[in-house]
Amino acid sequence: MSLPAIDQTYMINFLTGLLNTPSPTGFTDAAIDYTEKALNVFPDVNCSRTRKGGLLVKWSGQHDDHPRALTAHVDTLGAMVKEIKSNGRLKLTKLGGYAWNTVEGEGVTVFISAGNQIRGSLLLCKSSSHVYAAATGETKREDDAMEVRLDAVTHNSDNTRTLGVEVGDFVAFDPRVELTNGFIRSRHLDDKACVANLVTAVKAMHEAGLKPTQTTYLLISNYEEVGHGASTGFPPEVEELVAVDMAAIGDGQNSDEFHVSICVKDSGGPYHHGLSTHLRKLAEQYEIPYKVDIYPYYGSDGEAFWRAGGDVRVALIGPGVDASHNYERTHMDALVATTQWVLAYLMV
Repeated sequence: MSLPAIDQTYMINFLTGLLNTPSPTGFTDAAIDYTEKALNVFPDVNCSRTRKGGLLVKWSGQHDDHPRALTAHVDTLGAMVKEIKSNGRLKLTKLGGYAWNTVEGEGVTVFISAGNQIRGSLLLCKSSSHVYAAATGETKREDDAMEVRLDAVTHNSDNTRTLGVEVGDFVAFDPRVELTNGFIRSRHLDDKACVANLVTAVKAMHEAGLKPTQTTYLLISNYEEVGHGASTGFPPEVEELVAVDMAAIGDGQNSDEFHVSICVKDSGGPYHHGLSTHLRKLAEQYEIPYKVDIYPYYGSDGEAFWRAGGDVRVALIGPGVDASHNYERTHMDALVATTQWVLAYLMV
């Protein structure tokens, strides 16, 4: 049986909308709502929320004797307000693992507890080269050296608090989504690209009149960037889990932006050899171009579930994403190949 056709326009439109929906870890309700709305249009798909706020999808299959699951995460890197400074600007604390230089100069949105939003920019405290000269180049990019300049009239901490800003407010970095020559450039392709892969696969199966071979659960997790996203949420009957998350690209890596990759080992150790081998055979059967790789500084939601005691087989696949945890980029070829691999897994 051939793989169902993939609606690439739908995938890009869904992905663009999700990328433009801010969802730093801990502030993901809007992105979960967006994903749930897209999935609710398909029959035989039942959505519910976990107590942690993730989205659990049950998709009835042709058989129910070996249930399985896939997971991708909707939460992204971001920040929270740590301090309102005496000059009215904001000191931040990170959500997720990234370096300040990767977001320096980026536009931000501060989400005030009352429901309002204020725009701003993340800058060095001594950001003007015409005033601070060498300091702008020599300053180490660390917490105390960075601040948010709000796009509001504020000269001191009292002014800022009058705007409604408080310690603990969430801060999202602008994604800056752009499509050009088959490339998709944006922050937070990790892991919204893979959420798009899963949703598009569900659409392709339904349009082809197909059901997964086995009852399948999709968990859209919301705390992956801080290490415990999919540690809970799966029904106890699930026997195996495929985590769908971006492939790391760089010196010494096998992955690239044009392929889907399977990770056989990351910083947490090897993945399940049997399930990884099964997926590789499926890719070869359906002529899906893929790479095999090892990621030196990486952890997945599959490992989070293992560490929490999940007794399942776990494998990890995903599209190659350049400049991970920075201003990221992938290619449509990698997104299509990833979706094809998900489809092949669902159909066997």
